[in-house]
Amino acid sequence: MDTDYESRIVTPEYSSSEDGETELSLRPKRIEEYIGQEKVKENLKIYIEAAKSRNETLDHVLLYGPPGLGKTTLAGIIANEMGVNIRVTSGPAIEKPGDLAALLTNLNVGDVLFIDEIHRLNRSVEEVLYPAMEDSALDIIIGKGPSARSIRLDLPKFTLVGATTRAGQLSAPLRDRFGVICRLELYTPEELSLIVKRSAGILDIEADDGGAMEIASRSRGTPRIANRLLKRARDFAQVIGDGVINRESAKSALDRMEIDKLGLDSVDRLLLTAMIKNYNGGPVGLETIAAAIGEEAVTIEDVYEPYLMQIGFLSRTPRGRMVTPAGYAHVGIPMPGQQKLF
Repeated sequence: MDTDYESRIVTPEYSSSEDGETELSLRPKRIEEYIGQEKVKENLKIYIEAAKSRNETLDHVLLYGPPGLGKTTLAGIIANEMGVNIRVTSGPAIEKPGDLAALLTNLNVGDVLFIDEIHRLNRSVEEVLYPAMEDSALDIIIGKGPSARSIRLDLPKFTLVGATTRAGQLSAPLRDRFGVICRLELYTPEELSLIVKRSAGILDIEADDGGAMEIASRSRGTPRIANRLLKRARDFAQVIGDGVINRESAKSALDRMEIDKLGLDSVDRLLLTAMIKNYNGGPVGLETIAAAIGEEAVTIEDVYEPYLMQIGFLSRTPRGRMVTPAGYAHVGIPMPGQQKLF
């Protein structure tokens, strides 16, 4: 079975044109409107207030954590709270040092430069970024060969906000130049329920507490997935319901999308079931699993495995992947006695 994981609705990276248009309108603009991440919010409030009271620019900020938790939203909030403009780009988009130089020289004093997926920056670009972050200066080499000369351009003081899903892939020199490092955690169902209710109000969808909690509990702790499921639940409620998202209509819509009560979709369950039925629950190698369910190994490793491991349904051992007792229970297959030895 070949599954196009790019269009998988419970994948945080997934986006459609409709989602892109509405996501901007769902993003909170102020820190008071931002739900969840209380520790990060409290600390950022203090850093922003202190910088404003000293008439300084905010120190460089690194936001890291799983996709879909609100890193881009927080960058926009930081710019709004500081009362400055924001320029948005991504690591892969800055191919040459000249691209970065063009971005930096167009900034005004105090502006925020947001670089998403900053761990994917080209190393030569990264080297140019170091003096820009530390000394607000840009070292540029003009000409080639013996006639080449280096000039230093002074830059306005700016705030770099970097976002990454893989903080471990950042080089140590870059990571050490960030004065503020914030880790975003997965959301609780209660926090996600508040986000669903807020989004429903903005999108003019009628959703009660039961419907919001049903969507929240199946959203893998991720606001981006919660907002997407809300929009799909709205479609079902409008076409085959009375237009109101309550617990029953939300449950019906999510069941039709094959998203179970823990947020697992059909491919997640297929992966667990194939491992149990074909390989006695493991240990089994990644390439073997990929061949068994007709998926790319890298897709399984990056898209399916992380959540199954977070909820304790899958474990990685030196000998391969294994389904845990909780994984057996979830797919409704009794666990053989000898498997309990692992």
